[in-house]
Amino acid sequence: MQDLTTVPPARVPSPDTIRHRKAAGKNLTYLGPGDTIGEGDSDLVLDLLPAAFADQAFRQLQEEVQWAVMHHRGSEVPRLVAVQGQVAFDGSFPIYRHPADESPPLLPFTPTVLLIKEHVERVLNHPVNHVLIQLYRGGTDYISPHADKTIDVVHGSKIVNVSLGAERLMILRTKKDAALEPATIEPTKMGSVRNAQRIPLPHNSMFVLGLETNAKWLHGIRQDKRLPTEKTPSEVAFDGARISLTFRRIGTFLTADQSLIYGQGATGKTLETARPVINGVEDETNRLIMGFGNENQRSDFDWEAEYGRGSDVLHFVNEAAPAS
Repeated sequence: MQDLTTVPPARVPSPDTIRHRKAAGKNLTYLGPGDTIGEGDSDLVLDLLPAAFADQAFRQLQEEVQWAVMHHRGSEVPRLVAVQGQVAFDGSFPIYRHPADESPPLLPFTPTVLLIKEHVERVLNHPVNHVLIQLYRGGTDYISPHADKTIDVVHGSKIVNVSLGAERLMILRTKKDAALEPATIEPTKMGSVRNAQRIPLPHNSMFVLGLETNAKWLHGIRQDKRLPTEKTPSEVAFDGARISLTFRRIGTFLTADQSLIYGQGATGKTLETARPVINGVEDETNRLIMGFGNENQRSDFDWEAEYGRGSDVLHFVNEAAPAS
């Protein structure tokens, strides 16, 4: 019987992986392993897991994960979500803050997620302690273009997104104020031009997002309303459903009772200087939300100026500023 826990070597990227497909009457360029993605610090890894485990993991995650609905500005986000992480001996755990009215509770890594985590860490060469798991139930589920919020992400680490199930297309697009390369510019509705890249995310792949790319580019997955007959076999596999696991190395933590916050993104940087969490304090909440908005919009985002002093805000309700 095959050992599904054995970590295989990742596929060696091919030097010629740019693919061209016909779509809506246009020749579109797709990027993959070995191509220059974003700022050059991002990549796509194929065959992350042993094939049998990848297929099995998709089904296991559907049953094993406690899926929940998440709300943003009072509305359901168009996908199901769950959060898991590494719980310390004292019950403290990592917290990743991003625009949502209230995130699902973090639960300890489940067995299948732990096995996937081992493969991820082998490729990254650094640990990860937090995962946001999302279920795209079909082509109408999507995520809007956004930059990952980095107040809690350890400096110098990578953010990765493992894809299991139906292939979906990730679009990278430079932020509005980013420098443009004429060879890849595309018009926007406002008449301006911005770089765009298309990266298919097949089953059993891992997209590695470097923090430089995250600083200058937005990423998202659009709705796909094409008929099944217009899609490729990989896009209709697994009944069109996709599970994504976004692993991060987080440097901000909550105590077991969720009353105190400390670490990189908090005002108290150590457990000894942990401070009470803030909920419902308008000024502090809006300051963090504005920081999120600036990180979404500015390629010259100044992390130290926006986040350096830390924030102890935990949940976001009645948000007053745009952020994705």
